Amino acid sequence: MSQTNPEPAAPAPAALEGEAALIRAVGSFALTAAVINVIVGGGIFKMPAALSGQMGIAAPLSLVAGALAIIPIALCFAAIGSRAAATGGPYTYVSAAFGPFAGFIAGALMWICNVASSAGVAAALSIQVASLVPALAPPLPRALLLLAVYVGIFALNAFGVKLGARAITTLAALKLTPLFALVAVGLFFVDWTQVSFSIGAAPSWAALGSSMVLVMFAYSGMETALVPSGELRNPARNVPRATMVAILLVVLLYLGLQIVGQGLLGGALASSGVPIADTAGALWAPARALLLVTACVSMAGFLLGNLLGSSRLLFALGRDGFLPHAYSRVSASHRVPLLALFTHAGLGCLFAVLGSFEALVLISGGAICLVYVLVGAAAWRAQAVDLRERGEPFVLKGGPLIPLLAVTAMTAIVATLTSREWLAIGVALGVLVIVYAVVRGLKPR
Repeated sequence: MSQTNPEPAAPAPAALEGEAALIRAVGSFALTAAVINVIVGGGIFKMPAALSGQMGIAAPLSLVAGALAIIPIALCFAAIGSRAAATGGPYTYVSAAFGPFAGFIAGALMWICNVASSAGVAAALSIQVASLVPALAPPLPRALLLLAVYVGIFALNAFGVKLGARAITTLAALKLTPLFALVAVGLFFVDWTQVSFSIGAAPSWAALGSSMVLVMFAYSGMETALVPSGELRNPARNVPRATMVAILLVVLLYLGLQIVGQGLLGGALASSGVPIADTAGALWAPARALLLVTACVSMAGFLLGNLLGSSRLLFALGRDGFLPHAYSRVSASHRVPLLALFTHAGLGCLFAVLGSFEALVLISGGAICLVYVLVGAAAWRAQAVDLRERGEPFVLKGGPLIPLLAVTAMTAIVATLTSREWLAIGVALGVLVIVYAVVRGLKPR
């Protein structure tokens, strides 16, 4: 009886690496939802009170000024995002326009912003949850709550970009519906004597300048949602469309919420710990609890989108040799960068336990304004040399005019940062540059 040779055992699935290992599964609708979901995160649930405290009845003026500043930025993102389609967002865009080290600086600044914003929003989420469940307010239960939140968003992202994108779309719908409803109903009850768009009503030019850092933090997020460009279908078409639709909806929503909050609460808005919930409660008492729940859902959605985008940023930096190569590996089963997910979630959780929303928001806002300066310059450069990778790119009218407006606005805003914010950003950036130098120095030549 002859004996046949057994079939060789199938090799164990290994981690895959590089851009080709990713799946292009995110379309225009999902990308629009992702941009809105990341922008409308924790910031809006704290921003009305903070702006009211700084600007009084002229707080809506800050949002209008911020919109005028963010729209040129969004146009620059649309233009450069339609020309450079690889995963990495601003890091990839700036690298394509100015070379690898400039791209690394953009990526490092963006990651500093994202870690700070993730931790700050998670800290704010713990306060919102404690308002509903006071037993979770003490330090240990709060820390366990934050750990559970980060484990949850890690798990959702670890099971693939499709699941993460679906979760983001669902969370966006759950949180946006009550917020738009609050604006639609609340506008009928606004006391317009509590609202002003006049520059003369602002306490000072310094107050307006410092409030703009907060506003830019509240408007930021598109850069994180656009990082997984390697997983987008038809980025040349979908990036411009999703970016502009999302930004316009967000500006209208934020302005409406600020007006309704001031018009219903008046001077009490500035001292509110949960300003959106208190605004809803002024219309109908049971709505306060509903908006507290909405705030928790919104912040969880922000954290989910932040982790999705930020992990791909670390993936891109590892792919290109700026971080250890292990960050460029993705799992064989779900094609996601697990080490990048774990690193960002772990640091976010740590800083959330140790810090607070108020302490981190200005660092995040300042860092993202610096990223926007680089993206504006990259959009001008890419269009000037006609960089294109896939499809017909989105072209900015007026040549360098829109990028110049974007860079000028962001430069003016970061000029208002204090030495403390500059020190925090500088130290973090310095540490990352050291890591960059060590990794590049260890690479074989």
